[in-house]
Amino acid sequence: MIILTQRDQSVLEAVITDYIETGEPVGSRTISKRSALNVSPATIRNVMADLEELGLLHQPHTSAGRIPTARGLRIYIDSIMQSKQLERQERDLIRDELRKRPRDVKDLLQRTSRFLSQYCRQAGVVLWPKLTVTRFKHIEFIRSGPQQVMVILISKDGLVHQTNIEWTEEITQRELDKYSSYVNELLQDLPISSVKERIREEMRSEKALFDKLVSRALEMARQAMHDSSLDDSEVYIEGQSNLLDNPEFADVARMRRLLHTFEDKSRIIRLLDVTLKASAGIQIILGTEDELQGLQEMSLISSPYGRGDRPLGVLGVIGPLRMDYSRIVPVVEFTARFISQILELADEN
Repeated sequence: MIILTQRDQSVLEAVITDYIETGEPVGSRTISKRSALNVSPATIRNVMADLEELGLLHQPHTSAGRIPTARGLRIYIDSIMQSKQLERQERDLIRDELRKRPRDVKDLLQRTSRFLSQYCRQAGVVLWPKLTVTRFKHIEFIRSGPQQVMVILISKDGLVHQTNIEWTEEITQRELDKYSSYVNELLQDLPISSVKERIREEMRSEKALFDKLVSRALEMARQAMHDSSLDDSEVYIEGQSNLLDNPEFADVARMRRLLHTFEDKSRIIRLLDVTLKASAGIQIILGTEDELQGLQEMSLISSPYGRGDRPLGVLGVIGPLRMDYSRIVPVVEFTARFISQILELADEN
């Protein structure tokens, strides 16, 4: 455990603040001129040397100033940083942008990732809910061929899942409508994670054994719910090109690594899944930490959104290690809270 004096913390904060702004190594004279520290450049230089010995600062070249290490950034984020308060007009802007009536939840979350990328000038990411963490609202069986059925499943959160099943014999739309009515009444408002078990229970009941309509409706529902993609996650990413404006990614090799990272959405989904399961509230993961393997030059600021105490997904911003955390953290935090409010109001209506 590293214990820093007030002066140590002030110098570390000054170096990191200047580095975030300029992207250049920071010297003691710069700190002396720009900060409110009432000490000489020589004193600041000695403190910076101590911080370097502790592994919190790094001197890229002998004659250069210092830049923060990931360890130094972590201490700054966890113990020193004061997040900026959002101005009223900023909060109003976020509300106005996101409360525009969305077509559905998917449209809302796509718009959120786009807004975060534009407002924070980084990459905006939103992990949208798995169907299995929502509640059942409606299922529709639609005849798409003599023995083919398209199944549309809608959750109470407005998520829509579509799949196709092959039936053993020719079937009419009138029969399918009866099956839909029965299944909708049986499963109404049930957690989708419990639907398979409920169907299995009903299939063992006396009614299913002796009622042909019930038996067929349950079998069709069972096949529809057997689709493994019901538990898949999807992530929306907007503004990857914003990252190329940062000098860190001007190097061609780094640029390629960056673009390759965003092509592999499964890695980002796994990362966001980790943050969703970890805890409530803002989380900041730095590129050198285990969860961001392959993203060493980037960091993630994220927060879960949901309905009440039930988290549904995660939204956030991916950017370089020298992101302006104090500015972006309150934006992500407020956006997550507001999205949660929108989803709760939609549920009440």
